[in-house]
Amino acid sequence: MYLSRVLCVSIWLTVGVVAFAQNESDSIRQLREVVVVANRYHEVIPSQKLSGNALKALGSFSVADAIRYFSGIQIKDYGGIGGLKTVDIRSMGTHHTGVFYDGIPLGNAQNGQIDLGKFSLDYIGEISLYNGQKSEIFQSARDFGSAGTIYLRTLRPRFAEGEQTHVKTSFRTGSFGLVNPSVLWEQKLGEQVSASFNAEYVYASGRYKFRYRKLLHDGTTAWDTTAVRKNGDIHSLRLEGGLNGATEQGTWDVKGYFYDSERGIPGAIINNVWKRSQRQWDRNFFAQGSFRKAWFAGYDMLIRLKYAGDRMRYLNPDTTLMYIDNTFRQQEIYASVANKYAIRPYWDISLSADYQWNALDASLQDFVYPERHTALVACATAFRWKQLKAQASLLGSFVFEHVSVANARKPDNKQEYTPAVFLSYQPSGQHNFNLRAFYKRIFRMPTFNDLYYTDVGNISLRPEYTVQYNTGFQYSKSFAHTLIRDVNLRADAYYNEVTNKIIAVPKGNGQYRWMMMNIGYVEIRGIDISGQIGWQLPHDIQLHTSLNYTYQKAQDFSDPSDNAPQSGTYGGQIAYIPWHNGSAIAHLNYKSWSLNYSFIYVGERYHNSSNILQNYEQPWYTHDLAVRKTFDRKKIKYILSVEVNNLLSQYYDVVQNYPMPGRNYKLVFKVEI
Repeated sequence: MYLSRVLCVSIWLTVGVVAFAQNESDSIRQLREVVVVANRYHEVIPSQKLSGNALKALGSFSVADAIRYFSGIQIKDYGGIGGLKTVDIRSMGTHHTGVFYDGIPLGNAQNGQIDLGKFSLDYIGEISLYNGQKSEIFQSARDFGSAGTIYLRTLRPRFAEGEQTHVKTSFRTGSFGLVNPSVLWEQKLGEQVSASFNAEYVYASGRYKFRYRKLLHDGTTAWDTTAVRKNGDIHSLRLEGGLNGATEQGTWDVKGYFYDSERGIPGAIINNVWKRSQRQWDRNFFAQGSFRKAWFAGYDMLIRLKYAGDRMRYLNPDTTLMYIDNTFRQQEIYASVANKYAIRPYWDISLSADYQWNALDASLQDFVYPERHTALVACATAFRWKQLKAQASLLGSFVFEHVSVANARKPDNKQEYTPAVFLSYQPSGQHNFNLRAFYKRIFRMPTFNDLYYTDVGNISLRPEYTVQYNTGFQYSKSFAHTLIRDVNLRADAYYNEVTNKIIAVPKGNGQYRWMMMNIGYVEIRGIDISGQIGWQLPHDIQLHTSLNYTYQKAQDFSDPSDNAPQSGTYGGQIAYIPWHNGSAIAHLNYKSWSLNYSFIYVGERYHNSSNILQNYEQPWYTHDLAVRKTFDRKKIKYILSVEVNNLLSQYYDVVQNYPMPGRNYKLVFKVEI
């Protein structure tokens, strides 16, 4: 009943906006040949972006590898090519990060984590990172619903005059027994329609040397040895295809994605156990589409649809621990309608309504087979007057749970309203210098695992809230006939609060039984600084440099009573968040040659909020180097590149007891027709 009322109100509001816009446009003569392709408002809070040659030059293997170079980012990497890789923006937790694929959200209602290692860069044209939310009011309601968002935009075919077909193939090989062929085919089907298809296969043994050290409480070394990481192999196949087209004053696209993999889970190195035998199988599929059209002057509509089905099997055959063979199946249906109307040339309003259905089936004892219905309604406005730009939004979230087992308990339905305000001001029209600030309050629902996992889940969990405050500036300038051609500088200071944080705590007296609880409270203070400089050197040499730095003080204030000087967690830096981290990139182009150097530094941190010596994690850093040469022969382009990662072969852990590989190599050969 509640869901039907919310959907009826959403549809009524959408129809009302359309009718109002139609009445306002009766006296406006339309120019049929005009297609609206850009937003008149520049970004209020600019994003961090990697695209084009800058993205290709990094030599990164997956999306997760590339995102490491953004400021304010922490990547949890469990090691190797096949290891799980998740992202955390400004220490608010992985679950507060929204990931969008061509504008449509990627979801995981089971555990809330998106494994970015499943997405190859071969089919990605641009990666964007937004703090707060995307500075665009013409978007689906889901876009307003995360504390931070990552947008992955796939390559859209582009053809020069007379071109009909593009084919790009690549083959990677190197350390860990890597075998990685891929092919991208693009075809022009008509004046306004094109198709693309991408296939990629990955095999790697996952075997690499690592260093295993144990320090005693007084700082002396108990043991220090080198071993080989085992059971880290992966076989995966990824298939993607899509159609893109344009209509009169509009665009549309449809896309399909399929991923199938089997991987070993090498596990943690604990108590001199060097090899684990756990295995995981993943099969993911989704089909999605979007349609955008400017119906008449001032009014635009955007429709998005998606279906996703995921299957994951986890096997632990080790009976000395606990034999486990669990299978999980997820389904998701997503639909969105967004409307935007220009009241004045400087003032836009928007209304969007989304519906999402999630269901989980699991081979767990006493499982309740939950379903979740989510309705989202977002109202937003964007205003620009001289040097001032402002955006404001209000998101209404309505969540309804259902379980299939009679008399089983379920959480209460949720109804939340969360606001956001973004401001940008340019003090002088003579200089490209902008001041900016934003406030946002948002929440995330407990996952199905948090609520229903057998003997662990807690159906009394409340949503986890974040409040964000941000202020900063950006300055950019271009120069002519000088050594430095362009400069872009930005800095932000922020304060975040995370309340009702969901954490696992021991259940009863034993440490082997756990349950989920709302007892967490975290305060995060930080500074992000980044700068990019483009250089024009003699002999037609181009140099692009980038530097990013983040300082964060993320403190755990969950339990005031846990404040013992030598072991308390109250006020401690939360797990795996360094006080200092940063990256540097230098990309050099000379004719058909390119050289790329990148550096990542992660400072000291602790693997527990109890900031004591036993929990201390040393800083780590990596140097990566890539050299590329391009050959052109009769309209065929050949590209050969050699990549060396972790050049100095530093041994380190991103996550405790999950050692990362030392120096490793890749040889890449590409052909583009």
